[in-house]
Amino acid sequence: MTENLGTLSIVRELRATPAEVFRAYVEPAQFVRFWGPVGTHVPLDTVTIEPEVGGRFDSTMVIEATGDRYPLRARFTAIREDEMLEFFEEGVGLTGRITLSDLGDGRTQVLMEQENVPAMFLGPEAEAGHNSSFDRLVEYMATRS
Repeated sequence: MTENLGTLSIVRELRATPAEVFRAYVEPAQFVRFWGPVGTHVPLDTVTIEPEVGGRFDSTMVIEATGDRYPLRARFTAIREDEMLEFFEEGVGLTGRITLSDLGDGRTQVLMEQENVPAMFLGPEAEAGHNSSFDRLVEYMATRS
């Protein structure tokens, strides 16, 4: 059994409305533009996003240098349109939550929280990977429109 060590939180500010950010997370063609750290990609044909409680949240991240594949198999446990997505990652036991707060002036704060995080997903490398993915999200949201 994997030892669970706790939580991970990352906060970012985006130049986009909460509705725009929410759509980026739930529309597969947008989702693949930013999900995963630099040096990875998510093939569109591996993505299933059903934004409803009990709906699937599945994708496969591919490491570009090696071709190694890392599937995410999850179910949505709570959703508030334009405000929050919460999911439970099957097989890992991790709960993830993405909360969107309207800062006004076309800006959104994104808070990503993970609970029940296994040791292999904690630490500086894991946090750097999450931050890299958020860098990609910030860049994607700034360049669209």
